[in-house]
Amino acid sequence: MKITMYTKSQCPNCVNAKNLLKSKNLEFTEVNLDDDSKRAEFNMMYPDVRQMPQIFINGQRVGGFAGLQAALKQVGA
Repeated sequence: MKITMYTKSQCPNCVNAKNLLKSKNLEFTEVNLDDDSKRAEFNMMYPDVRQMPQIFINGQRVGGFAGLQAALKQVGA
């Protein structure tokens, strides 16, 4: 399972999502969007997204923390 999480600093849901993945021993790649150029690139790809984190599992966007919880429940993780 390939997990990519887009985050920002000072984001409580980002911390919760990272802690959830770590508690389940799931590896993930974190992309911090505090950098203006990275954030601009992300916003061009996903212009409707307004909340962080944004989590992708195997290339499919599952949404934020609640979406992550639902997706992990579906796969039994």
